[in-house]
Amino acid sequence: MRFLLLSGLGPGELGPTHFNSPYMAGTLFGDNPSELGREMLRRAGHEELRLDRLSFASAGRPYALLRPRAAAGPHLTTVTLHSILETGAYDFARVDLADVWTGAAQVPSGDFDLVLLSTTYIWNEPILRQAVAWIRENLPGTGIVAGGQFTNLKFMMALRDHPEIVAVVRGDGEVSLPMTLDTLAAGKSLESVPNVVWRDGDRVRINPVEYVDLDGFPSPSVSGRAAVVPYESMRGCPFDCKFCSFPAASPKWRYKSAEKIRDDWAGYAADNGTEMMYAMDSTFTIPPVRFRKLLEILPGSGIPVWEGFSRANTLNSEAVVAGLEAAHCFQIHVGFESMNDQTLKNMSKRVSVKQNLTAHELLSRSEINTYGLFIVGYPGESPETFQDTQDFLMEEYIGHFSMARFTITDENMPMWQDREKFRIEAQDPNDPGSPWSHIGMDSDRAGQLLTETLDKVRRTNDRAVLKFWQHNYQHWLLPQHDRKTNLAVEKSLELLAMTPRDFTDPDEGAHAMRTQLDQLRAVGIEPAPEGRELCLDPL
Repeated sequence: MRFLLLSGLGPGELGPTHFNSPYMAGTLFGDNPSELGREMLRRAGHEELRLDRLSFASAGRPYALLRPRAAAGPHLTTVTLHSILETGAYDFARVDLADVWTGAAQVPSGDFDLVLLSTTYIWNEPILRQAVAWIRENLPGTGIVAGGQFTNLKFMMALRDHPEIVAVVRGDGEVSLPMTLDTLAAGKSLESVPNVVWRDGDRVRINPVEYVDLDGFPSPSVSGRAAVVPYESMRGCPFDCKFCSFPAASPKWRYKSAEKIRDDWAGYAADNGTEMMYAMDSTFTIPPVRFRKLLEILPGSGIPVWEGFSRANTLNSEAVVAGLEAAHCFQIHVGFESMNDQTLKNMSKRVSVKQNLTAHELLSRSEINTYGLFIVGYPGESPETFQDTQDFLMEEYIGHFSMARFTITDENMPMWQDREKFRIEAQDPNDPGSPWSHIGMDSDRAGQLLTETLDKVRRTNDRAVLKFWQHNYQHWLLPQHDRKTNLAVEKSLELLAMTPRDFTDPDEGAHAMRTQLDQLRAVGIEPAPEGRELCLDPL
């Protein structure tokens, strides 16, 4: 049998500005600055200025400040599925789901007997329907085996509404997916295959779930050179944050040992030339015993630099942060979520504002970049309680940050336990873009607070940098300089580009543009002369 693998990001992840793209409209970040922006540039004496012409010198060569990322790295799900299929020597080709969403997908040459559809980056039924419709149109009559986060939760709906889906693999696929493919190839019944929900004539049968020993099972292999490798050190989650339905899809928490992580990462560096590991676990810094062991054995082990996610309460001492630096951690994503204790309690976040402040202060004194994550509009939060978060970002925060308007993704979110308490209503509980309301505010007000906060933080806090446009470019922009300098450069670039949003008077805007260009020039960055070729290689 020959298989077609459909995997990749969902439509919401296709660009770094997908949900917030109107926020950048008319600014210098886009291809078409507003008339006001063009007038500001003219009065500033830089009528033809484009951000991609900002440059600096390194080793005697002119480099573009905005150099494309050398490699974004493959998606974790795609890496895992490729490894499973290649290990089993299956004949398969892949189509990136990103191309399905944009209409650019082409069916590879040859015949296919079955489609393997990853739903990890699919979050509602309309998106699943679009993927299935593409399969139906391009490979009519071809059966589908689905798996991943969405169908872990919605396997009965998927089988009920889409007759093309012959089976759903729930949970771990390392053993059950090959068994499913081999069994279907042999024309046999799936009744003995673990983790599979399948059609048995007119019936849908649900087989028992079995779990892979993550520490004993080989981690995914990667073919050829891979500058960036995503990594999964655990499955499931021991926490019960009410805005997250992930534990419901993977209810048993399991994790790899510190020794296995070290050996895997050193292996990727040696075998694939990997320069950066991306630990994609929701919280890489737990359990505490493993975390302490990692800080002990990672330094000097030959691993690449890495970034990961952490809860604030595990970043609780100077020794821990120094240990992370020694262990080659260059960036840590921290789910602060809120700076109001009642909101954190409503979320069941199990951290306090005091712990958030401690983690932030410790990280801000280190060379590890902080990437803080915040939410506006969680049920029960009012504009008045959100003010604590906005004030913290405006007055104290140092590092990168992002803020998301609260969204309701499905009916499995633990948040629904508080439906009556917070009077939660959602027009469509399975559509993250659908309007909602609760006792504190509605989705429109949350959107207004989001925009207001981004504006205020940009204009008042020079040390807080919105992580928004940077995803397409090399990190850091000036790798020869320290974190503080790079954050200042990104801030100046943001202020320069967003001037048409921040000023209505063209003369005031022109003055602001000149000020930021002077700031950039002070660290060796200036517009390149017309015709000068700029080097785009990574540094």
